[in-house]
Amino acid sequence: MIRKLFSVFLSMVFLITSTGIAMAEVPNTANGKLDAIEKVVYGATQTGAIVERIERLEKDFDGGVGKGGMMDRINYLYDTTFDNTQSPSLLTQLNALEWTISHTVSMEPIQKRVNAMENTIQGKNSGGSFKARIEKLSTFAFGSTTIPLTQVSVPANTLVKVALVTPINAKNLKAGDTIKYQAAEDVIENDMLLITKGAPGEGVINKVSQAKNFGRDAEIEIDFKNIEAVDGSSLSMTLGEESQKNMEQLGMAAGASLAGMIVLGPIGIIGGAFVKGKNINLPEGTELYIQTSSDSTVYAIPTTTAE
Repeated sequence: MIRKLFSVFLSMVFLITSTGIAMAEVPNTANGKLDAIEKVVYGATQTGAIVERIERLEKDFDGGVGKGGMMDRINYLYDTTFDNTQSPSLLTQLNALEWTISHTVSMEPIQKRVNAMENTIQGKNSGGSFKARIEKLSTFAFGSTTIPLTQVSVPANTLVKVALVTPINAKNLKAGDTIKYQAAEDVIENDMLLITKGAPGEGVINKVSQAKNFGRDAEIEIDFKNIEAVDGSSLSMTLGEESQKNMEQLGMAAGASLAGMIVLGPIGIIGGAFVKGKNINLPEGTELYIQTSSDSTVYAIPTTTAE
């Protein structure tokens, strides 16, 4: 039974605090915030006039059109999507639901994730707003529409096993390219779920040097930037000494099963690392360890199975 997989401790009180959790850094403008919401909800920014974009989101979120000024309406949608300070955000609710159902989360947009969960549980999609559909799923999965969260500290150097979504190939990448990866395993500390398997992460290529004659290896400089915690906030990540040591102990050559062809290079760049090799080709699914680069605070979810 789903409830046996994930105990929600309904007697726990949701922790409300004045300390905000870091959310995606976006410009505090109408377009900036709408872009951020639409990417999470639909998978891409939408076209059309601002009023049309706002009304579409409002109807999808709540089933109606909101009131107030433009930024008030946008801020409500943004906070509903990302903010956990008063109640679990839409993103947090979906992460908890999806993990409860399948013990992994999807990198798909909210719209597709809700559809997929309904098909898994009900065999069909429901009509209505995201709010109504998610409350129905929550009631089934948790016995309540409330998801208990507890604010916890995530110390620097917390290890996270990740798998590449974007292949790392020196011939196909250039500086500035975005790379995507996802958590390969849950990160659970003291029975609290911090990062779910499948959680999305994003990095950037800082530098690419192609292999040349006379034995010069190709080099790729990667900044692993951040990964999403269970509450939707971003955790800054790096490839540092702890993750390097862990990979060496497990025989993971930069996370690749390439018989030692890939060798970790200098770790002197904050937030990133060099990957060196004659022919750098790390396929999708290549696993490696990275670590949190600083102390953080997230809203976590209890996972202890009730007796």
